[in-house]
Amino acid sequence: MEVTMIPATKKVNTENVDKYHQIRVAAYCRVSTEQEEQQNSYQVQIDYYTQLINQNKEWELAGIFADEGISGTQTKRRTEFNKMIRLCKKRKIDLVLCKSISRFARNTVDTLEYVRQLKDLGIGVVFEKENINTLTMTSEFMIALYGSFAQAESESISKNVSWGVEKAFRDGRVRYNLNSLYGYRKGEDGKPEIIPEEAEVVRLIYKLYLDGLTLRQISKHLNVLNIPKREFAEWSINGIHSILSNEKYVGDALLQKTYTVDCITHKTAKNNGERTKYLVTDAHEAIIDRDTYNLVQQEMARRTSMRKKSEKTVSLQGRYSGKYALSEIMVCSECGSAYKRQIWNIHGKKCPVWRCISRLDNGNRYCKNSPSLHEDKLQNAILSAINEYYDCKEDIKELLKSNVEQALAGVSIKETKEIQYRLHEIDDARNDYINLIASGVMDEEAMDEQFQKLYTEEQELNSRLKYLEENNDINDDQKSRISQALQIIDNNSCELTEYKDMLIRKLIECVKVNSKTEITIIFKGGYGVTAKVEK
Repeated sequence: MEVTMIPATKKVNTENVDKYHQIRVAAYCRVSTEQEEQQNSYQVQIDYYTQLINQNKEWELAGIFADEGISGTQTKRRTEFNKMIRLCKKRKIDLVLCKSISRFARNTVDTLEYVRQLKDLGIGVVFEKENINTLTMTSEFMIALYGSFAQAESESISKNVSWGVEKAFRDGRVRYNLNSLYGYRKGEDGKPEIIPEEAEVVRLIYKLYLDGLTLRQISKHLNVLNIPKREFAEWSINGIHSILSNEKYVGDALLQKTYTVDCITHKTAKNNGERTKYLVTDAHEAIIDRDTYNLVQQEMARRTSMRKKSEKTVSLQGRYSGKYALSEIMVCSECGSAYKRQIWNIHGKKCPVWRCISRLDNGNRYCKNSPSLHEDKLQNAILSAINEYYDCKEDIKELLKSNVEQALAGVSIKETKEIQYRLHEIDDARNDYINLIASGVMDEEAMDEQFQKLYTEEQELNSRLKYLEENNDINDDQKSRISQALQIIDNNSCELTEYKDMLIRKLIECVKVNSKTEITIIFKGGYGVTAKVEK
């Protein structure tokens, strides 16, 4: 084995390098809030490190990097910190000064990771408060220890902040983000102030939804009208849904819809019952009246809870159709299945018909007699029934008002009167027995059993009467549908000559197909009309 020595050709003057080379020193400063006292601390740190580095002849200022009003639990949003790390990797910084480990990072993992990265590059970090230089220390234990203290402090602060926020929620103090709340702007008192032109768009969205349009149809309608939206160029399904489901449009504010899962990652999650929610009613001026808002929420729940109509559908979830009103309300009297629109080709001519879905899926196995109805004849029968409905509108009004009174009472008036009458009879019977005893006709001890029976029955009847009186809450859905029917009768007094899906949705609760020549139409409010269908 032979070894050949290759001599050096250049001579390095290490004395001159050590004597004249200045260490490029950078400083990192951070304050976590934008409060005035923190801002003063922020500026003091910058001035301090600028003066400290410039006073040392062996140091050269490589930059002061400072993040203001930024949390230290994560580094991804700390732009100045990340800029400093990039310069370190480019070998433009030799030493980093920092007030303390908690200013460098409040996350133990991040602290150790960046310290190791810089140490591998030959760059030290000096933490003044802890008196630690990462280049000269032999163990990471102290950094890990102090980093853990800083992280624990962050977690404690986070808990205190969360407690303070929830206390504000309990007190009903609402913090508004009005930049993304369409229809509102910040008023002089800090509360939401209505923007009239945007408020009209919100009301239009609610009206179109109650008229039966889908979210997609509403967004398409607004885009065709070129109605401007604040955030995006076009209206979207999600944007429409957000407006329809946001309680702020009725003047309320639901607090703690989301919560922070981890103060280190700042990950948030939707509050599905993991935390307490707080509803502040009438917190600000409303754009939508409460009845309309409640109707929309009920309709949204109804559409969401729809189940499949056909057995051939794979998913159990049904789908609301905004195209044809009859798809939602027309059912077979024999089997209870919904009806579906189909196109028949008769002698080369397309003819729309309505057929029972069970009959389509299973033939006559379960539904033997359900007829197929031609759409034009079906619509004529419905128009005839509606016109009859309008012709006797005064009688219908009386019936609907009676239904409203019944709903407001929430009990059977007949049963209530019967109980009151029987209580009056018991009272009279007791008085009769007392008169018999007083006159000496009957012995008092002999009447004890009769008095006990009357008392027991009286207690049961009073208990039943109290139950009926306490459970007299109106059914909001029933009341709103009856009110809608009354309003439609008032607003539409003329005879209809054209079938309109929108009017059908507003006016009719259900269409039952009895036979090839007869259907029953149930109007909202409970009034029913039987109509003949032409053969």
